[in-house]
Amino acid sequence: MSLNETVARILQGAVDTHLHAAPDPYIERRLDVIDVARQAAEAGMGAIVFKSHEYCTAPLAAMVQRVVPQVRVFGAVSLDLEVGGLNPAVVEMAGRLGSKIVWFPTFSARAWVRRTRPDGEGQTVLDENGKLKAGVFEILDAVKKYDMVLATGHLGLDEQLALIREARRRGIEKIVATHAFTVAGPEDQLALAEAGAIIEHCFLYLLPTTRTQLAGTPAPRLDPETLVGAIRLVGPERCLISTDLGQAHNPPPTEGFRMFVALLLREGLEAEEVERMAKTNPRNLLGL
Repeated sequence: MSLNETVARILQGAVDTHLHAAPDPYIERRLDVIDVARQAAEAGMGAIVFKSHEYCTAPLAAMVQRVVPQVRVFGAVSLDLEVGGLNPAVVEMAGRLGSKIVWFPTFSARAWVRRTRPDGEGQTVLDENGKLKAGVFEILDAVKKYDMVLATGHLGLDEQLALIREARRRGIEKIVATHAFTVAGPEDQLALAEAGAIIEHCFLYLLPTTRTQLAGTPAPRLDPETLVGAIRLVGPERCLISTDLGQAHNPPPTEGFRMFVALLLREGLEAEEVERMAKTNPRNLLGL
C-alpha cells in the first residue's frame, strides 16, 4: 500500500479533537465552522471538536451537525476570563449542552501570560499554599458528572500534575495534557502520562509559521525527530494527535491532519501506531 493510500485509510474515521474556526472575536480564522466540517466529512473523518478560547461552542456545533451530518461535530468550553474563568456554573452549562471537552485556562492562564509578561496576572488552579483551589473541585465534579474530557489547557507543569492527580482521585479517566510540548519535554510528558493523562501532540507546533516557547526543545518550532522520540518514550497508546489549526495563515485543519499523518509515517512510525493516535484514542475519549 502506498503512502497516500495508507494516509487515506487512517483518515477514515479519524478524529481531530482540537481545531479552530470562525466565528472568533479576536483572531482571523481560515474557515468558518461549516466549511471546516464539510472538509472533514469529504475526507471521511469521523469527528471534530471545535475549540474557542472565548465561548462555549456546543450550540454552534449542534447547528453545524444538522448542516453536515456526515461527520460528528462536538462542542467544548475553555475556562478563560470570557466565561468567568474557573467557573463551575459554565462547566455545568457546557455539560448540559453536550460539550465533550473542558479546557482549563488557555490564553488567560498565568503560566501562559508570564511567557511574555513575567509579572503579568493570570489564572492559576493553585492557591498561595500550592493547593488546588476549592472551585477546581466543583469543576472536576461537573466534568465527571457529564462524562466530559478534562484538558489541561495552558497551565504550568506543576499545575497540570496536581490537576491530573486530583482528577484521577475523583474517578475521572478521560484526561488530556494539552499540546504537551509547550510545557513538558519528553521525560515530563512521561510523568504526565503516568499520572493519568493522554499526551496531545498538535501539528501546529511543527509548522514554520509557528512562533512560541516550547519545553524540552532548543528551537521555538518542534522538530519531527524530537516529536517521534517522545511518542516512542511515552507510547502511542498514551498519545493522540490533533491539529490546533484554523489560523488564516496556516493550512486548513483537515489538510493539516492529513499532512500530520503522512509526516509521522515518513518519520518511521508504524501505520497501526499512527492510527491509534489519530483514531482509536480520541474516539475512546469522545465515547464513539
